[in-house]
Amino acid sequence: MQTRDPKRKIFLIATEESGDRLGSALMKVLRQRLGDGVQFVGVGGRTMAREGLETLFPIEELSIVGFAAVAQQLPKILRLIRETADAVLEAVPDALVIIDSPDFTHRVARRVRAKNPAIPVVDYVSPSVWAWRPGRARAMLGYVDHVLGLLPFEPEEYRKLGGPPCSYVGHPLIEQLPSLRPNAEEQKRRDGEPPVLLVLPGSRRSEVRHHLDIFGATLGRLQAEGRAFELVLPTMPHLEATVREGIASWPVKPQIVVGENERRAAFRIAHAALAKSGTVTLELALSGIPMVTAYRVGAIEAFILRRAIRVSSVILANLVIGEDVIPEFLQEDCVPEKLAPALTELLTDTPLRKRQVEAFAQLDTIMSTDNKSPSVLAADVVLATMRKGKRQAT
Repeated sequence: MQTRDPKRKIFLIATEESGDRLGSALMKVLRQRLGDGVQFVGVGGRTMAREGLETLFPIEELSIVGFAAVAQQLPKILRLIRETADAVLEAVPDALVIIDSPDFTHRVARRVRAKNPAIPVVDYVSPSVWAWRPGRARAMLGYVDHVLGLLPFEPEEYRKLGGPPCSYVGHPLIEQLPSLRPNAEEQKRRDGEPPVLLVLPGSRRSEVRHHLDIFGATLGRLQAEGRAFELVLPTMPHLEATVREGIASWPVKPQIVVGENERRAAFRIAHAALAKSGTVTLELALSGIPMVTAYRVGAIEAFILRRAIRVSSVILANLVIGEDVIPEFLQEDCVPEKLAPALTELLTDTPLRKRQVEAFAQLDTIMSTDNKSPSVLAADVVLATMRKGKRQAT
């Protein structure tokens, strides 16, 4: 008589909101594939909880930004790493899926692999081995069985660096293109006068505080030069108070829009953007919005990053396109005297603006996953890795 397979147990760890969204979408597909025969345990946020995950601790406990803040919280972080690894080892899951946040999740994975090598480990969202600390790729061979890359060039980077197998599963933004791109009426406003200029100072309080004064002075320069524009600053509810406080001294006041729906509506009519470097650059590029990017961090972070970065650009959209079409102004270059002229070029029909628009039009092809969603492709790899791990264990 054939015995029924026991319920599959998958342990997931996501400690940031972006990872929580990825984990939730992955869980949904895995449940579709495995039905009631799957149990999810681990660490996650609200969206993963809605898919049935009971988290070990609230992910807000790890919302720490900056080297100084990490140093102050180090004992707590190390305790949570130990507790999470112990929970994985006690659960003995069919797979451990670590999602982004490599400073936390990779430490958990290493502890798990050292004590129970039979548990397969899948890393969803590659650390930036192509930008800094390339030796991490080879080190990951010791505790990661498969990497799920969000960027199309990552599999080749892992091959060149001698890391674990890596599959491109697609960036979640490619599933959100309809909400980023204008309809006919919105396109008229995007092309209309005065041009809508987006200001995106960051998604964390520390980033917002580092950039608001510089961005405000930049926009003041544009206004003083007689440049007409309609200014929109999208933000999220938890940052609204910080933003309103920071723009109080701006010479030109933006319209502040709060929440994801309002943010996307602003993207659909925007003519250009001034943005803090990060994932938002890829979001703007997929939306077809030319941009100037800027980034300023504290002195300690700057000292470390200067010696670590090994790519010509830190702009995700530039890296995906394979060409530095978006200007970036970092640290001492992140000043109004340089940002304002670059923005002026994007507000009118110039070669710089045209070059960006033409480059962004290539992204759909470059980032294509043949109409398969990232969560489906990710689930395929997780299930295949589980099956492989089970065969090796037997």
